[in-house]
Amino acid sequence: TAAKHGVLGLTRSAALEFATRGVRINAVGPGYVETPAMRKLPASARAQMAASHPMGRMATREEVAKTVAFLLSDDSSFTTGAFYSIDGGYTAR
Repeated sequence: TAAKHGVLGLTRSAALEFATRGVRINAVGPGYVETPAMRKLPASARAQMAASHPMGRMATREEVAKTVAFLLSDDSSFTTGAFYSIDGGYTAR
């Protein structure tokens, strides 16, 4: 939690500093993501991780990548200093 708050503070500070230079700075905070390394864990551990998200599952790598792709695209041209939680509702609790 402390690390994510540090990332958020750094993101906001840098976004303000570089906004007039055409540089957009945002942060992404994924929850547990289904990866090949995660698949090596015992099924019970994976189930517990998935259950920690209100959506009851882990994110896919593609879901995280799509959010990052949006932030890199012109579709987010007026977005800076934001933090995107990709955690299935975990931080909404």
